[in-house]
Amino acid sequence: MILPEVRDPRFVTIRRGGTLTGADHRLLALWAASCAEHVLGLFESVRPQDPRPREAVEHARAWVRGEVGMMQARAAGGHAMGAARDLRGAGRFAAYAAGQAACVAHVAAHELGAAAYAIKAVRAAHPDGASEAAGRLECQWQRDQLPEAIRELVLDDQRLRNDICWSVFDQ
Repeated sequence: MILPEVRDPRFVTIRRGGTLTGADHRLLALWAASCAEHVLGLFESVRPQDPRPREAVEHARAWVRGEVGMMQARAAGGHAMGAARDLRGAGRFAAYAAGQAACVAHVAAHELGAAAYAIKAVRAAHPDGASEAAGRLECQWQRDQLPEAIRELVLDDQRLRNDICWSVFDQ
């Protein structure tokens, strides 16, 4: 479970009673899409004919541009996670990362799911004793991609939810 039991109002949009602006919601979606896209090749190497995870990442970005609605983006996320169901390892986690990224349009807090699953994908791709180091490098790459406007929000979210995200954000 990557979502907290109690929703953090910083990840709830203003129109729903939280404090998250539309601009920051879109930045979270773009960052999550970048995290997922960074590991997408791990899925595509085992399922090159299955477009669902890539389409989920594209839907996340299309939602940010206003080209698709929240329901379309969320549905694409569900399809990407469906692509993961019968897989194991890096490919599975990469597909989940893409699904989580698309679902940010619906629930902003899925941003951390995209990042956490991407780190899990990289760790699983390096089972030879290098998984922890590879995960740390991926986590740092993700942090380097954070826009300044949401940087502290995401870093705090990583601290708060690290334990329910398999402790992948430990540094």
